[in-house]
Amino acid sequence: MHLDCHCHILPELDDGAWCLQESIELARKQIAWGYDRVICTPHRKKNFPNTPDTVLRACDRVRKELQWWELSLELIPSMEYRLIPETWPETLEKGWLLPWEGNHILIELPIHDGSEIGNIVPEDEIKRLRDKGYIPVLAHPERYLYLSMEDYTRYHAAGALFQRNVGALEGLYGAAVSERTRALLDAGLYTLLGTDLHNQQYARFFDSIGFHAE
Repeated sequence: MHLDCHCHILPELDDGAWCLQESIELARKQIAWGYDRVICTPHRKKNFPNTPDTVLRACDRVRKELQWWELSLELIPSMEYRLIPETWPETLEKGWLLPWEGNHILIELPIHDGSEIGNIVPEDEIKRLRDKGYIPVLAHPERYLYLSMEDYTRYHAAGALFQRNVGALEGLYGAAVSERTRALLDAGLYTLLGTDLHNQQYARFFDSIGFHAE
């Protein structure tokens, strides 16, 4: 069985699928690549303040449509939680964590501007999640080019698993991210691989590199 631990195929929740039809088209691609289960991880951040309720409703919509088309793909609802002051404290306060596969929680940092983290200390939050019995998974660490290798080592030592994006090594996000991906691979820091599938542009790139789930 193959699991995609990171994707944005739920419709109308973030910068992923724009409509139910696109959700089904992307689901068809995941099935073609060999996946039978996917963790649906719409963003929870400033401009996409999703809640468990919005995610569960969207997941139910897509499940029903998959059944109508007789497509076999298990959807597991969760979120991609950004460690920023605007949304992360509220998430913890209201108990809005949706764990998957043995209490995993997908977390992310700001992609380009590390100052958006504010007074949040990522390794402290990683330890906090571990203390609560969760397994924090750091999404696409290769994309945080403002981090140093020392930062990665601290986050990994604090207890985070690292999730690499499909296409990161092959140039989907540019040469600098490819180089960073190689460095993290060489350091042996990755545990998980996810598509971070958002749209057909991603899908076409994955097809161009001959991607298939392992």
